[in-house]
Amino acid sequence: MLNKIFKLEERNTNFKTEIIAGISTFFTLSFIIAVNPAILSDAGIDFAAGFVATIIASALGCFMIGIWAGWPVAIAPGMGLNAYFAYVVVLGYGFSWQQALAAVFTSSVLFFLFSLSRARSWLILSIPKPLQAGITAGIGMFLAMIGLTSAGIIIENPDTLIGIGDFTELPVLLSFLGLIVMAGLSYRGLMGAILLSIITISVIGWSIGIAEIEGVISKPPLASATFSLDFSQIVSFSFLSVVFAMFFVDFFDTTGTLTAIAEPAKLRKTDGTIVNLDKAVLSDTSASIFGSLLGTSNMTTYLESAAGLKAGGRTGLTSITVGILFLSCLFFEPLFASIPSFATAPALIFVAATFLSSLRNVNWDDVSETLPVLVIILVMPLTFSIAAGIAFGFFAFVGMKSLAGEFRELTPGVWVISTFGLIWLILSVT
Repeated sequence: MLNKIFKLEERNTNFKTEIIAGISTFFTLSFIIAVNPAILSDAGIDFAAGFVATIIASALGCFMIGIWAGWPVAIAPGMGLNAYFAYVVVLGYGFSWQQALAAVFTSSVLFFLFSLSRARSWLILSIPKPLQAGITAGIGMFLAMIGLTSAGIIIENPDTLIGIGDFTELPVLLSFLGLIVMAGLSYRGLMGAILLSIITISVIGWSIGIAEIEGVISKPPLASATFSLDFSQIVSFSFLSVVFAMFFVDFFDTTGTLTAIAEPAKLRKTDGTIVNLDKAVLSDTSASIFGSLLGTSNMTTYLESAAGLKAGGRTGLTSITVGILFLSCLFFEPLFASIPSFATAPALIFVAATFLSSLRNVNWDDVSETLPVLVIILVMPLTFSIAAGIAFGFFAFVGMKSLAGEFRELTPGVWVISTFGLIWLILSVT
């Protein structure tokens, strides 16, 4: 039956290989179970409620993309947008977390409707790769800034804006140690390097008394943030600005990840088309819609799914395995709730480093490309605004290419996003 449903023989795989692949993918990205609820709790969502929402939404996403699209990949709350949700939308702009969830829902519905149209393919082909790379790298820098601040490695300085933290404090030292351990284990190809590092630093913190462990196993928590959306600000400019940022980041993240994974997953046909790409995109966006209703930030397909592909995963059975493993973690809420912030902060910095790999697509000898990219990756973290980074990056690209006379580079998609950016800028200063 499984062979018939998942086409195991057709894709040259078997039940055992798919299960092992699912386990590999899960341990590679399972750090999100600790990190995402911690970030959501900073926004005011109860940790247990964020924990449940993270797990249920991730399991649903994995089941959808596995059963409907047949893809061997995992879906979970996206790193970058969860930080944007908590530290910018809620703590920065002053939205309640209920209003922020409404923005996630709105942007996800728009992305879903957009994906049903031909406009999605048109926009993908219209946006120059350097700008796509700049947006990805800018989000990475934004995430790194938050991670470094959470770890205490950098602090606010009235004279220089930011300064170095106090490395005589044990939590700061342990955060830096965690980052080194995380990178070292990952470099050696150890499966679940991020999670193992988080656990190691947590154990050290518990042992020396700077953090407490509240337990390991319990019944699944009853706490919930389900259906808590507040649309009271939906007509305000600030709300629409947040939706704008979430939409475009989710668009580039999802599209880029799925197209990158298609090759190793053996889902790209000889004519260049990708098997069930539309279903995979709709599964991703549907997961974000359900995730917002459950109480978590935007969902996305994880590039860490490549770990399962390396283990031989080729069908949706890999994704279903990941979803089941997510659900099993509902019984370990006390353990995840006991993990201190100095153990999870390095994960933000480490994941941020992986975002920078997109910069390989930039021609560094062409200043008309490098300047817009530089603007994006500096403006996003320093202004704590993804929308600002996108807008000013596109403005710089239009200006540079116009002066260089390279008008063919100014595709309709560039003009559309630049126009939206200009509207955003005018409204934000009035």
